Amino acid sequence: MTKILAVGPHPDDVEFGCAPLLIQEVRKGNQVMILVLTKGEAASSGTPEERTHEASEAARVIGAEIGFLDLGGDCHIRHCLEHATAIAREIRRFKPNIVLAPHLDENQHPDHAVTGRNVRDAARLARYGGLENLKDRGVHLIDQLYYYNITQSLGPKPDIVIDVSDVESQWETAIRCHKSQMKTKGYLDLVMARARSLGAALGVSAAMGLWVNDPVRVAALSDLTLSSRNF
Repeated sequence: MTKILAVGPHPDDVEFGCAPLLIQEVRKGNQVMILVLTKGEAASSGTPEERTHEASEAARVIGAEIGFLDLGGDCHIRHCLEHATAIAREIRRFKPNIVLAPHLDENQHPDHAVTGRNVRDAARLARYGGLENLKDRGVHLIDQLYYYNITQSLGPKPDIVIDVSDVESQWETAIRCHKSQMKTKGYLDLVMARARSLGAALGVSAAMGLWVNDPVRVAALSDLTLSSRNF
């Protein structure tokens, strides 16, 4: 069984950015954990209690476990050893094969890119055996780190594209759990439009892109049997 850890800075980021991939993995019998680093304390809509509840309901729809890690609150995440170490401790606890984190490019919220950098550092710290403040948990080496796009409609061409047409309905249900955020912004339309645009380029209903931290290894070139070429 493969274990996947998806890290998001706020409630709803994982749902917007990579939930269909998690739904697919749950359907395959793999174990998924969502780690949220704040409770959306700075949001203009929704209280921290409401947003925590919404994230928990969305995780239930996805079929994932969910945990919250306090790094000082919304807009207070820093790219620093302290925060990376806290995430590394969670990596050692859950022992994932695959980790998903927000893309490193700056965008509409400073917590997004900072979280990506902290997760990148945490994945490295989790494998170091000599760190005294992590010795209470066994060393863990992940297999792959991938980055996902949260709400940006434009950005760099993804390194990997995944057909998510089979889970569109369940994904939409998970997004709709975040009722407090749906009141003020057209997030559902934004996220789905992006997925359908990428899907159209592949010749499918909806698709999602990922960016790699390390090259993807295969045994032979011919093992790559699916193509993104459609036009």
